[in-house]
Order: sequence, then structure tokens, then C-alpha cells
Amino acid sequence: MIKINGKEAINAQGQTLAEYLKSEGFDTERIAVECDGNIIPKKDYINKIILDGEIIEIVSFVGGG
Repeated sequence: MIKINGKEAINAQGQTLAEYLKSEGFDTERIAVECDGNIIPKKDYINKIILDGEIIEIVSFVGGG
């Protein structure tokens, strides 16, 4: 089971992180991704395969003042 932002992500396994983020409509310029407690550099999104048992957190940056 893969958890992304606290929810089970059934269809994510085997996809690259880049594929998953695109399919979910994330703007990769405005997010940070953590996998099992480690920040994933943006340059690695295309190579990072989502594996069973991983816990992924995706944080969006929001402007404001």
C-alpha cells in the first residue's frame, strides 16, 4: 500500500513520480515532495519509481502576505 498525503494511492505504484504528479495536475514548480522522510529533488522526479509501502507527502507553496 502506498500512502500519498495520508490517503491510499492504489494507482500510483509503478509510475514515476513525474507521471503521478502530472496525472494528478500538480504544478511541479510550486511543490515539494517527501518520500519516507527524504526530500526528492525535482530533477529526480522523472527517475523516482513509486514503490509499494512508501509514504509520500506533497506540499504546495502558496503565496500571500
